Amino acid sequence: MKAELPFNGPIGVFDSGYGGLTILREIRRRLPQFDYLYLGDNARAPYGPRSFDVVYRFTLQAVNYLFAQGCPLVILACNTASAKALRTIQQTDLPQIDGTRRVLGVIRPTVEKVGELSRNGVVGVLGTNGTVRSRSYDMEIAKLFPDFITVAQECPMLVPLVENDEAEGGGADFFVKKYVDALMTKNPDVDTVLLACTHYPLLYDKIRRFVPENAIVVKQGEIVAESLADYLERHPEIAERCTRGGLCSYRTTESPDAFTKLARIFLGEPVKVSHVELA
Repeated sequence: MKAELPFNGPIGVFDSGYGGLTILREIRRRLPQFDYLYLGDNARAPYGPRSFDVVYRFTLQAVNYLFAQGCPLVILACNTASAKALRTIQQTDLPQIDGTRRVLGVIRPTVEKVGELSRNGVVGVLGTNGTVRSRSYDMEIAKLFPDFITVAQECPMLVPLVENDEAEGGGADFFVKKYVDALMTKNPDVDTVLLACTHYPLLYDKIRRFVPENAIVVKQGEIVAESLADYLERHPEIAERCTRGGLCSYRTTESPDAFTKLARIFLGEPVKVSHVELA
């Protein structure tokens, strides 16, 4: 017998790590009236090197947890989870769990916006090894804009730099320039550079400095926030179930002390977090 789930609750925001906090920050800035519950599966991060099956299983566990807390809507603020788990959860699991709830990702709204911004249809993607190798952005761009050219560059050192609070250091300059130069060498006609990792907004100023002046640099947070606002306006039946109090709570599968320390880097303010187990 299927357990009954709470009908109303906060908007759930999930990431395998900490980068999703940059998405949450922009969502709260755009839609401050709603309540939010952020869940980070930090103990099992990163998801990028893991198989599709493992990422799907971990992500579904997180979605089920957030549903159990009453979330009528869950945002996968994680490129890897969006690439490797979202479609299966939407098409296979949601109808069985609760067909009135929704799970949304970050890839499609980002690609839709990139399509509007690019002037010549040559899009550069800076991402983690896992995101680049999944070719999720290549495929989504090809699906929506078949005439576009996508050029991707793996940036393995950027996440560790951010999480070690070295985003302002000289080492970050070195690696950002290295990866941007590599991207532009592959195709000098790139006119739109997508930051396909939720950590990278913390390096935006450095990336902007090394990207050619005529190119646009795209951060996901503002795009996802605006897309969510539009979604809730078009789906009042979901919006009515999202509680409104301006509150935000945080859960992690990692040590709360470790989460608190790193969350300050992404949010610029201290947070209180509770430990949870996912299964």
